[in-house]
Order: sequence, then C-alpha cells, then structure tokens
Amino acid sequence: MEHHAASLAFIAFLLLQRGAELLVARRNTRRLLAQGAVEHGAGHYPLIVAMHAAWLAAICIWGWSNPVHPGWLAAFVVLQGLRVWVLASLGPRWTTRIIVLDAPLVARGPYRWMSHPNYAVVIAEIIVAPMVLGLWGVAALFTILNACVLTIRIRAESRALARR
Repeated sequence: MEHHAASLAFIAFLLLQRGAELLVARRNTRRLLAQGAVEHGAGHYPLIVAMHAAWLAAICIWGWSNPVHPGWLAAFVVLQGLRVWVLASLGPRWTTRIIVLDAPLVARGPYRWMSHPNYAVVIAEIIVAPMVLGLWGVAALFTILNACVLTIRIRAESRALARR
C-alpha cells in the first residue's frame, strides 16, 4: 500500500506541473500576441495536446498502483532541473505553441548549445516519467508517437523562424 501513495504523489506532481505550465503558456501566448507576435503551425497543435493528454492518461491508468523506481525517479528529478533551466531561459517567451516574435532568438542558457533544448527535455520525459512507474510499454509507444509529432512540430517551427 505504501507504493500506492508514492505512485499517486508522482502522478499528482505530473498533473499539477503540466496544468500549471498550460496556464503559464496561455498567459505568455496572450502577451506575445499582444506584442505583435504571430502563431505558426496551429493546425497540428491539437495533435500535440491529444498526444500529451493520452500519455498522462496512460500513466494515470496503468501506473497508479505501481511501485516507484528510485533510479528512474532520480533521472526524472534531473530532467526537472533541466526543464526549469529551459523555461527560465525563455522566460516570457516560453509557450506550448509556435509563437514568433520579431526579436532576436533567445541565445542564453541551454540555447547557447542547442536549437531545441525544450524538445530534448520533453523527449526524455516521455520515456523517463512512465519508467518511474515501470511502464515500459507506455514509454515505448509514446516515444514513437512523440517522434512523429515532433517531426511535424520542428519542421513547422523551422519554417516559421526562417520567415522572420
């Protein structure tokens, strides 16, 4: 029964974190659009939302009663540090949509070394979060689905940034 509490705490953290991020992303999106930024690739956004919602649902459905694996949890904690670094580097320009502002690209934090550090963190989280609860099938399936979605997403973002 003890592992149920740990599993539920992990799942609750994931849900609260993603919910809070959506609120921040909506606020940032509104502010950016008010500054004259333009959204690109909106057509595929529902696909991204559906994939992430299904990933969270799968973790909730199949992981709530599983034990937490400490090694995978440690990897997840490291990823959260990287996530915070990415979000802090983008600041008010971070959003879940492709919003292009007529301003120089962010070149601080992990953006000094990588074009898409946020996507790198998400790719890792799609694998690591389910593995915290031993859900290798969820990790495998959603890694494939995420790769498909990110292929569409990164192409749309690259086109949008090239038009700047």
